[in-house]
Amino acid sequence: MVGGMLRHLKSVRQMKKDPGWIESLIEEAYNERMHLLTFLELADPGIFMRFMVLAAQSLFFNAFFVSYLVLPKTCHRFVGYLQEEAVITFTPAIHELQAGKLHAWDDLPAPEIAVKDCRMPKGKQKMLDLLLYVRMDEAKHREVNHTWGTARGSQSLYCALSRRE
Repeated sequence: MVGGMLRHLKSVRQMKKDPGWIESLIEEAYNERMHLLTFLELADPGIFMRFMVLAAQSLFFNAFFVSYLVLPKTCHRFVGYLQEEAVITFTPAIHELQAGKLHAWDDLPAPEIAVKDCRMPKGKQKMLDLLLYVRMDEAKHREVNHTWGTARGSQSLYCALSRRE
């Protein structure tokens, strides 16, 4: 969200079209929000957790905003590493679910919000399927952010991604 907002402001200020970064950054923020809303369907955080999220969000947003102004590529690398950790975090849960070690989740349906957002097909709407979708999203975010960490600011994301392949 920070990157999309700052690139939007830069585009308006310079009166030049952005090479596709704004839309991709906003889409990534939307996707991450949908992950959060999906998992909130499974557990309702209490007032203390809500306060902690608000406090952390307030501090992190401002620190990331200032950092992105100075070192945007480093910020994308940082987010890429966070996404790598997300992939690493989801993988053992997926393996345990596949091995039948998480009995409470064996037949647990994915929340309706995820079924709609991920367009999960009939027969593929269980928690295992959801975790596979989310891990795939996080892996893509990792790839995109590491690409942004090396791309030139005027370069199209699609050109930068194709150059890496």
